[in-house]
Amino acid sequence: MFWVPLLLLAWAVAGAACLRLCLTAVRGAAAVAGHDTGAGRDLTLYEAAFLSGGPARVADVTLVAMARQRRLLLAHTGWATVVDPRGRDEMERSVIRAIGPQGQSPLAPVRTAAATADAVRGISERLVGAGLAVPDGAGTTVADAVRQVRLAGTAVAGLAAAALLMPVPSDMPRHLVALWFTLPLILTLGCLAIARFEVHPYSRWASPAGQRLLGALPRSAGGAGDDRTCLTSVAVRGIRAVGEPELRAAFAHREPRH
Repeated sequence: MFWVPLLLLAWAVAGAACLRLCLTAVRGAAAVAGHDTGAGRDLTLYEAAFLSGGPARVADVTLVAMARQRRLLLAHTGWATVVDPRGRDEMERSVIRAIGPQGQSPLAPVRTAAATADAVRGISERLVGAGLAVPDGAGTTVADAVRQVRLAGTAVAGLAAAALLMPVPSDMPRHLVALWFTLPLILTLGCLAIARFEVHPYSRWASPAGQRLLGALPRSAGGAGDDRTCLTSVAVRGIRAVGEPELRAAFAHREPRH
């Protein structure tokens, strides 16, 4: 009967993860209930970037926009150089301040500083107030909870394998032991299937209403011009959507570790 404690542990792991997923989904729905869900409004470039990839994506879109307009030079070596020190909005001014008075800085710390600027926090607060972003104090996101359920399913499978491979004699046939472990595994897989049907795609930043606006972005941005379309693609998909090889090299560069 040494497999029984492993079975109880499997049930505990699967039950806790599935309960957390259910509570997170309910909490997320309650957090945006009663808010203006943004019907009829258009997302700005920075808002689309935040909903797609969070503060870091906002910083990346700002850097790419300034580089494409030749107001910032991003070298393939991973350095940023200010060409025009007059930022057109608060995000651009945050980037210029992050580069510093020398007008030149490695790109990595600039991205980090710009992502934590007050301008990004202001974008977050506006989106949360409109019911388009997940509040910071709402606890874990559905994406995190789904990840935990997946890990729980893996843990249940591992505990089942350990119980079946244990060389201790048992009164119960091994196929019945495997059947008992199938039940918590079915619970985790069922929760994942329901979550995929009800709340997919999983997002760390956007609420369901924000995800709907993001889904309409590519269609609404199609006639806004090449530059706008490119920046919208970067906002939604990240740096991999950048067409210029030198820009991609600048973001991909890593400082050597000493």
